[in-house]
Amino acid sequence: MLSIQDRGARLCDGLNRRDWLHVGSLGTLGLTMPALLQARQAQAATPLPEVRKKAKACIMLFFLGAPPQQETWDPKPDIPQEYRGDLKPIQSATPGLIVGELMPKTAKLTEKIAVLRAMQTNDNAHSSSGYYMTTGFPHAPMGVENAKPGAPNDWPSLGSVVRKVHKGNGYLPSAVTLPEQSANDGNLTWPGQDAGFLGRTYDPWLLSCDPSAANFQVPGLTLPADVPAMRFDERRSLLNQVNQHLDNVQRSNTLSVYDAQSRQAFDFLSSSKARQAFNLDQESATVRDRYGRYRFGQSVLLARRLVEAGVPLVRINWVRVAGALNNGHWDTHSKNTDALKQLMPLMDQTYSTLLEDLEQRGLLEDTLVVWMAEFGRTPKINGNAGRDHWGHVFSTALAGGGVKGGVVHGASDKIAAYPKDGIVRPQDLTATIYHSLGISPESEIHDTQGRPLAITRGKVIHQIM
Repeated sequence: MLSIQDRGARLCDGLNRRDWLHVGSLGTLGLTMPALLQARQAQAATPLPEVRKKAKACIMLFFLGAPPQQETWDPKPDIPQEYRGDLKPIQSATPGLIVGELMPKTAKLTEKIAVLRAMQTNDNAHSSSGYYMTTGFPHAPMGVENAKPGAPNDWPSLGSVVRKVHKGNGYLPSAVTLPEQSANDGNLTWPGQDAGFLGRTYDPWLLSCDPSAANFQVPGLTLPADVPAMRFDERRSLLNQVNQHLDNVQRSNTLSVYDAQSRQAFDFLSSSKARQAFNLDQESATVRDRYGRYRFGQSVLLARRLVEAGVPLVRINWVRVAGALNNGHWDTHSKNTDALKQLMPLMDQTYSTLLEDLEQRGLLEDTLVVWMAEFGRTPKINGNAGRDHWGHVFSTALAGGGVKGGVVHGASDKIAAYPKDGIVRPQDLTATIYHSLGISPESEIHDTQGRPLAITRGKVIHQIM
């Protein structure tokens, strides 16, 4: 049918020339003027579909070592004890949804949470499976422990892609990682946490810090006591003059990276709003206690302050708890139950407090919270009363940011060994995070050869949105 692409002047009856021509062309088909007017009135009375506002931020809680799905989001109470473990499930606020007994605070909030019970990497190594979870691209080859960052496994992390495509607010970076990198014992850093082939300019800001320490300050992000404001401005002016000179010669990649990082550092130091974001002393003692006075708990509180200040993506890595079993992380190869009794109450308190705090501040609708790890744990308890690495099925949870709460997507089999339905792979999770942040999963970045590449090959999990 002929379509006239102009809005045209409206006539006295409210119709424009396009409407009149439309009537004329369809009159022979039985659509008369009264019929058209009636159809338009019905259309006007029909409410338009609601357009969901995109999230402004995402907080990623990464539980290094990997909690077991059986004692968290996917208990199996009706199977033999060598599979189900010693802990029992409890009923959550969502009818039919059970969670582990060590998650009582979280259990009250499941109406805000969507659980993915069929997450899968098929990779049983911390570092290579972690690479897959944080980039959306499988490591090559899979199953490599202590894998090192760098080519050919140099796909940029989720935070780096956000830095590339999201402008941020100008004085804070658009992606921050704290309080340390994910690494195997021996400080063997996992791949997939930097900008990869995008270049160091787009690395997430890594803040190695302990926000639970007394008189906490972020190292290197405060103005030295011997540099007053006037002297600081002079130094900034000198840097600008040097950069103008360098613009006249061919810059090396190192200089470009230094220039970008130094500009951002100066922007941070000169912005009181940015500095205030890191000032946990502005929080009441009650709030700080609710998050937990330990390194991960206070890091999560700091993440909430950063998203309030305009940082789109903050990743918080679980840090080892001193004195706890299995070196204080979730790699429960031995004494699984005893280790969980040490760690789960901390996680339950901090995670539930974050959701409640965001909601009380009116931020939960605008902030996607992702509960995740690199894989899950084996379905059967081993000879050391522990659970080993298992990437064939595990659970992830999302809340806020437009996510439909009180929902379980996917299912594992009888013993939580393999997916039964609703498989979600890391690329689908990254696509969903990008989508929630208003970034099209079809957005493109360019590799070192200048070739355009889609930021993810996954599909948005619309069932939970």
